[in-house]
Amino acid sequence: MTADAPVRVLVADDQALIREGIASLLGIEPGIEVVGTAADGRAAVELALATVPDVVLMDVRMPVLDGLRAAELLRERLPACRVLMLTTFDDEEYVIRALRAGTGGYLLKDLPPRDLARAVRLARSGVDQHDSAVVRRLVSALDRGEPMSTPRADLTDREHAVLRLIARGATNREIAAKLYVSEGTVKNHVSHILARLGLRDRTQAAIYARDHGLL
Repeated sequence: MTADAPVRVLVADDQALIREGIASLLGIEPGIEVVGTAADGRAAVELALATVPDVVLMDVRMPVLDGLRAAELLRERLPACRVLMLTTFDDEEYVIRALRAGTGGYLLKDLPPRDLARAVRLARSGVDQHDSAVVRRLVSALDRGEPMSTPRADLTDREHAVLRLIARGATNREIAAKLYVSEGTVKNHVSHILARLGLRDRTQAAIYARDHGLL
């Protein structure tokens, strides 16, 4: 890829009017080529693997597969592709999950079209960008000293229950008795929790639960 090659962009948004509107706006910008659009996260991942864009503009809430999970998959399967979250939601949990997913920015949809084009170009250059309102929200939370909202990491409600009990020092047998399931089921839940959160053992799981206010 040369420096003057057009920035290849994929737009993922479940609202057709917004999706096509963004694609049209970017399509007339010099130096930007829209290589495709997708209406859900799974389609976005499949299309990105097929077209290998430089940048994916990804909505957060989408059917089939949400944009945050799609961003995680793209980081694993297409690490050179930069994902910019573009959404109307500035919820703390979404922002934190986006940061954890390694996205290149978190922007709100009320930004001017020209700023969006500029953001796309900067994203390909490796410049992370975050909406000022999003940054203020995070700073305010830090100043209050409140724990950040817990990223669910796609854990089920039952797995969250198991994680809380692990943090309280319960054994697998005690967890099984508490939740009315077998010890084998508890072991499976524990294995999945550790894998999903990238943790090594129960001690790390307990620390994670404490740090994220799950106790």
